[in-house]
This record gives sequence, C-alpha cells and structure tokens, in this order.
Amino acid sequence: MPGDGRGSFRNVPAGRLANGMPRSGGRNETKGTRLRLGRMYDPLSRRRRKKMSRKRRHNALDRAEHGSPARQAILDAVRRAGLPSVPLPAITGVRDPDTGDQVSRFMVSVEAAAAAVQIVETGGVEAAVRERFPEAAFIAATAPAWSFDRIDAHTDTHTMARLDVLVCPGEFGVAENGAVWLGESAMGSRAAPFLTQHLMLVLDKNAIVPDMHAAYDRLDVAREGYGVFVAGPSKTADIEQALVIGAHGPRSLTVLLT
Repeated sequence: MPGDGRGSFRNVPAGRLANGMPRSGGRNETKGTRLRLGRMYDPLSRRRRKKMSRKRRHNALDRAEHGSPARQAILDAVRRAGLPSVPLPAITGVRDPDTGDQVSRFMVSVEAAAAAVQIVETGGVEAAVRERFPEAAFIAATAPAWSFDRIDAHTDTHTMARLDVLVCPGEFGVAENGAVWLGESAMGSRAAPFLTQHLMLVLDKNAIVPDMHAAYDRLDVAREGYGVFVAGPSKTADIEQALVIGAHGPRSLTVLLT
C-alpha cells in the first residue's frame, strides 16, 4: 500500500512535505518529491551523489598521495610536544634458569607449534630444502649463502605470490616456545614470509635463548624497523573453532638447525 513504510512510493504535491506542511524555498520545489521509507526522495539527488562521489574519489587519491590530514595533524602535535626520550624499564621477575639442553627443548617446542625441525650440516641446507620439497617449482632465498633464486626488497609482489618455498636465515630461537626471530633484513621483503606457501628458517643451534625475557635482552629493537617472531605455520580457528592452516601466511614451517 502507498506510504506503508515497506519500500513503496507515494506522490507528494510539489512544495509540500509528506505531512502536508509547506516546504522551505529551494530549487527543487517545483520538481515534486516522493517519499520512501519515511525519507524525502529528491529526483535530483542522483546528480548530487555523483558529484559527491567524484569529490570522495579526489579526496581518497589526495590522501593516498599526501597522507591523511588528520593523521598528519596528530603526528605534528606529538612532535611539537617535545616529549623527552625515556629509557626502557628494567624487566624483573622470575626467569627460567639457563641450564639444560636448550637445543632439545627448542626442538620439542617447534614440533608442539605444528612445525618441523631437523639438524643439518652447514653445507647441507640446499639438499635438505630440495629433499623436503622435491616437487617445488619456485624456491627462493633471502641470503646469498644459497644458490636459489633471490628475493629482496625490490622483488615484485606478484613474483613473491608464486613462491613455493622461501628460505631465510633466522637470528635466534626461543627454547620455551619454539619461536624464531626474523628481522626485516633477513626477510628480503616484508611480504615474502607471508606470501610463500612454505617457509624454511635456517638457524645456528648455538643461537637459542631459554625464554622471551632472554630474547628481549638479546633483541636490539632500534637496529631495524620491522621484525617478527615466527612460531609454527599460519593458523587460525576464529570461525566455528575450525582450525585452518595457511589462511594468513605459509602452510608449513621448517626450522633447519646448523
């Protein structure tokens, strides 16, 4: 039925609102209006929407090129505040004693995180990679120590998206959780470890610390602008508590201890 609020239209005399009250002056008074879902419908609104869409696109391109004005205003205000630098606080608390076989403990933690780990000779990394993934068509590395194709900061993302296996040098491992610290320089490109199907990290077995306290004691956060602790393959169970492997990153992780 007309005006029943279910998406139908009804005509409203020109110059009048839906409740019969006169409209205020405006260029569209003589064009007539129609009411839909309790709102005034203006036949010329499509033209205005198109104009606004062009303006929004222009603003989006301007933000992409010059950055968000609001964001820049906030950053400028922070810089003007001139807040003094504050040293990082000393972290105190109970720590695991640095005793025992950290390599064995690390290997158990890696496997508990659904990753694989094996000990290889320093010169046996390439053979171990090819043995684990004999059918891989595109294997690359981020360090010149291996003869695979090279991935660096200038590599096209479409090229990285075709990666079957990526080999990276890890800086150090953490025995308590099987994590490996991967700095930006070791990634080649920030996107590469997340676009590859399978990730292999090469780690010196003497570079294993007992826990995260020791990890942050060792980590120099000011040296590089980016880095990640990698523990296991990409895993998520957000939807219906169903575990999905590889949704946001590599489908498998292998740590090669040399």
